[in-house]
Amino acid sequence: MKNTATLLISSPDHKGLVAAIADFLYQHNANILHADQHQDAQENLFLMRVEWDLEEFTLPLEQFAEAFAPIAERHQLDWRLEDGRRRSRMAIFVSRFDHCLVDLLYRHQSGELPCDIPLIISNHEDTRRLAEFYGIPFVVIPVNGDNKAEAEAEQQRLLDAHQIDLIVLARYMQVLSTEFCARYPQRIINIHHSFLPAFHGARPYHRAFERGVKLIGATGHYVTEILDDGPIIEQDVARISHRDAIDDLLQKGRDLEKVVLSRAVRWHLDHRVLVYKNKTVVFD
Repeated sequence: MKNTATLLISSPDHKGLVAAIADFLYQHNANILHADQHQDAQENLFLMRVEWDLEEFTLPLEQFAEAFAPIAERHQLDWRLEDGRRRSRMAIFVSRFDHCLVDLLYRHQSGELPCDIPLIISNHEDTRRLAEFYGIPFVVIPVNGDNKAEAEAEQQRLLDAHQIDLIVLARYMQVLSTEFCARYPQRIINIHHSFLPAFHGARPYHRAFERGVKLIGATGHYVTEILDDGPIIEQDVARISHRDAIDDLLQKGRDLEKVVLSRAVRWHLDHRVLVYKNKTVVFD
């Protein structure tokens, strides 16, 4: 893990914001490693991400909120502080398709995803062998039309017990309830096998094939109570032609899904994503 802290800010745009934040950090001997900002002129909104080295930083992070409060109030800042020394705890939800799960577990083992994965939850047994290979606890909670509330209650119990920060839906083929989504705002990432907003819902590759599109895509997004309508973190596309059958679309789509989901998860874990008005800013 990195010995750094990251400050993410959104506020009404006005003069002096960057200077005030930089001066505050300078007063406490921060060595700024990365700083990026974005202004949305239409919304009169300022967004910023700044990361600094904690080696010689003189303000303990547990005292940061109190010290930063006067600046936050003066400039109407909505902000959060992330400690790079703390590993996020991520749970993966999966059904029968295993390609995204395989990719995430490999990337985690190779060090690409800076987090702990204490739990995999599925509604089928199919991917248990993968979890066992990587030594991660695997829990099957069947879901049907009659037990959805009970299944989600058990899922939430496990998530609380394992102190989960982030939930990743790696082709988990169940629609989460409004109550479940509200419990984890901007903490559930889904991979949808389509270039949203086109072909939301089920069987998007089949619908794309029937429509005769020339591009297919995949979308990594935060989950909200509205199906496939949450803030988009990452998307990518692949070109197809009249020679591609539905199986070709499915194969090319699986490749896209793995890459798009891993990017979205990594950027979230790196604290590079800010959400506003159902959109995201992903800082470099």
